[in-house]
Amino acid sequence: MKKDIKNLMFDLGGVIMDLRRSDCVEAFTGLGMLDADSFFDEYCQQGPFLQMEVGDISPAEFRDAMREYFTKEVSDTELDAALAKFQVGIPIHRLYELEKLKESYRIFLLSNTNPIAWHGKIASEFRKAGHDINYYFEGIVKSYEARVAKPDKKIFDLAEKEFSINPGKTLFIDDSPYNIAVAKELGQQGVEVKPGSDSLVKIIEDYITSQD
Repeated sequence: MKKDIKNLMFDLGGVIMDLRRSDCVEAFTGLGMLDADSFFDEYCQQGPFLQMEVGDISPAEFRDAMREYFTKEVSDTELDAALAKFQVGIPIHRLYELEKLKESYRIFLLSNTNPIAWHGKIASEFRKAGHDINYYFEGIVKSYEARVAKPDKKIFDLAEKEFSINPGKTLFIDDSPYNIAVAKELGQQGVEVKPGSDSLVKIIEDYITSQD
């Protein structure tokens, strides 16, 4: 049965962590970046951002590459702070929801991310309830370590093999319809998080109810 779900595979940005693309664009524009708006996408990055997300360049190489797009000198600290503006934060009730969901499911995270964000804003947001990120998930796949990003099927395959996940008993939760479509192609169940959604538990319960 479709509702026989044993595993929950979460995306991070737009699902657990709230994002605001416009804040990031505004921050980079304020630092003197040319055409910052064209560099950011809601679901998948490009240029040096994508290169860092798939582990092709280091944070230091990313910062050096980015400086070519600015009209004035910018420091590492300024670049990192502007990048962090993309992530609004994690409402603490979602951390409590993840903790609750652990009682009934195996919980995993599959994220397109980069080391600057991961060791910065992401790490600090997950610590708000007194635990670090590894407390909430049985396994984590980060694009920059996997050297591949969603929606590439390889990153889904990697997660399934590394954690011995049965795709048919796995619900993938993401805000990108493209990523959901790939997960379904690989035999997973999938639910898209719509803008304005707030409760992870409600999203999962509504999905299960819809399959009855």
